Amino acid sequence: MLDQGQIDQVAGSDAYGSDGSKIGSVGQVYLDDQTGQPAWVTVNTGLFGTNESFIPLSEASFSGDRLTVPYDKDKVKGAPNVAADGHLSPEEERELYAYYGVGYTDTDYDTTTTTGTGYADTDRGGYDTRTEGHDTSGPTTDDAMTLSEERVNVGTERREAGRARLRKYVVTENVTQTVPVTREEVVVEREPITDANRDAATSGPDISEEEHEVVLHEETPVVDKTVEPVERVRLGTQQTTEQQTVTEQVRKERVDTDADTTGTTGTTDDTIR
Repeated sequence: MLDQGQIDQVAGSDAYGSDGSKIGSVGQVYLDDQTGQPAWVTVNTGLFGTNESFIPLSEASFSGDRLTVPYDKDKVKGAPNVAADGHLSPEEERELYAYYGVGYTDTDYDTTTTTGTGYADTDRGGYDTRTEGHDTSGPTTDDAMTLSEERVNVGTERREAGRARLRKYVVTENVTQTVPVTREEVVVEREPITDANRDAATSGPDISEEEHEVVLHEETPVVDKTVEPVERVRLGTQQTTEQQTVTEQVRKERVDTDADTTGTTGTTDDTIR
């Protein structure tokens, strides 16, 4: 259990779960109306910390700038959705205690958030005599009202946008080349009878029938194919940066003052930024 001296240190610190993982940043600290001791904190969870979840402090510990609670992030994010409006009703507190498995009795009264300069009213039926006025909408905290506003924190997250595959397949095309080919043709050669060839010419019979043949040759195209590597292809990635505009609604608290003076009401609108 935390004490009042640690309230200012806890607000804005980081909350960690029972498994050592970070749950989120502490937003507000809620005090028990009866004891004035810290009873609950809200922790910013969800994308960009836009959601606040309640965590009981009955078994929490605080060291340095680290608040440790006996629950993991999924347990905290699944807590009942209760508006962090500065006050917990008995019904809301009972529902939260039941969710976290913490005992709750009728002597456990409402809890009210602390602004860092004052603490919750210890008397449910009256108002705190330490302040100049009292709250008409709930327990008195102090002599000032805290105005809060939501801030937009825009970040980026990395996710899978698609996949690209490199696939090869076979296509067939015609390749035409011209190649010279050679063939043999018959040529009749005649030579006159001379002293040099007379003996060969008269070696046979004087008159006879004969046949003589020669073998003709020709070249024909022959195709031979081989496989040769021509290039290597791989897939790579490159980063490009573009500007995207994000629009989000934020809530801001404003304050109006109504002053009753001799039957005349004056209204001013003060905007705190």
